[in-house]
Amino acid sequence: MAANPPPNVLIVGAGLGALFLAIVLEKAGIPYHIYEKAATVKPLGSILVLNASIIPAFDQLGLLEDLKKFSYPLQEVDILREDMSRLGTIDYSCSETEAGYPSYVFQRPDLYDLLLSKVPTEKISFNQQIVDIRQDEQGVAIITSNKEVFRGDILVGADGVRSTVRQLLYNQMLDKGMELPVSDTNGKLRVDYICIVGVTEPLDPEKFPELKDNRCHYVDIIGDNKTHCSVDAKADEDLDALQKARLDPAWRERVINDASNLPIMNVGDGQRTLGDLIRATLPSRLSIVLIEEKLFETWYHGRTVMIGDAIHKMHPSSGQGCVNAMQDAIVLGNILYDISDGAKPVNATAITEAFQEYRKQRFPYAKYHVEDAHLFARIVLGKKWVEKLLRNLVVRFPKWLMTYMVLKAARYRPQVAFMPLVPNPRITVIPQVSSKRYMVHQASKEKEAAGP
Repeated sequence: MAANPPPNVLIVGAGLGALFLAIVLEKAGIPYHIYEKAATVKPLGSILVLNASIIPAFDQLGLLEDLKKFSYPLQEVDILREDMSRLGTIDYSCSETEAGYPSYVFQRPDLYDLLLSKVPTEKISFNQQIVDIRQDEQGVAIITSNKEVFRGDILVGADGVRSTVRQLLYNQMLDKGMELPVSDTNGKLRVDYICIVGVTEPLDPEKFPELKDNRCHYVDIIGDNKTHCSVDAKADEDLDALQKARLDPAWRERVINDASNLPIMNVGDGQRTLGDLIRATLPSRLSIVLIEEKLFETWYHGRTVMIGDAIHKMHPSSGQGCVNAMQDAIVLGNILYDISDGAKPVNATAITEAFQEYRKQRFPYAKYHVEDAHLFARIVLGKKWVEKLLRNLVVRFPKWLMTYMVLKAARYRPQVAFMPLVPNPRITVIPQVSSKRYMVHQASKEKEAAGP
């Protein structure tokens, strides 16, 4: 039995990153509990894409076969103009042959249900709105709106782009006279797009013949320079105005009606519109979201650390937001495993050093993907002449150059360091930080197996 117990981890938020962290901690034998403000899990969201930079970890954790049951390999993305004429195609088929795994496409609720099923029900509590956090040399505590207090050694804020943990932590740091980067304190997020998201009920294959095959038909449609809705507001109030408008039933109806007449693809009688999909979607599974972007510089303080959208909100067009949240979970889980060997107490100093290492490993990649996702959105969705020029260049890239770009992302693929690693594919991957504790453990097992 270890002389010093592992840290008790409090996780605020029950999104995909939080659930993935819980699964990693479960494998590491580190105690944890999740606190989610929502009373129930809502099946919101549209499709997600997981690529070869995170799929190896799913393979390690025994999740890949379950993922395959509800997903489709992504081979290519067709880019169409508003009149449905083809602008070009982005080929992703090299991912499977060169990186070892294809990218998988699926609806978000299916992945959420899979990850949630791997977390013991007694380790997650819903309807727990956090209103305050307290931390000192001895531990950390969260206080809920119903005045309950939960204590632990480490607090992980995994509560999204409007993170309560982040807001409370930053306020406490400022109250102590600590300086924060200006980009962290102004709190403003970049919003360039509004998006209608949802998942339809099963569709009629006769009306949508693409459903008759097993291919993943992924289409991006570039509209003309049109504005379908607007919100009048002062410059410093635009985001709040959009947030309020998004919740207004009349505004929501106007946005949906405006979008319903947009053509979606040349199938059947050639008259299919976005309205056909909207009418086939339950109102409870249809939502309007603001596409926000932000990279925060301050990821931790004291015994509190953050992962996912709470510290890096990426444009979803590149499919990297969910991937990066899970990569955060893997790296943080690896580091917490190493400091939980029982040799030394997991005190405030050890925790701070662990958080420093976590940010050191993850910040450069998170920063890159925030910027890359914004550029990708400009290329795919932008209306300015420069963006149109970039788009026309990208869809005409030679196959070797497109292959290079696709495989570049797959070279960074952090895995759970205290489990057997998935062998590297044909491409050269970026070496990850090894677990010293796991290496010692494996050496001991090999010595024991060899005998005297």
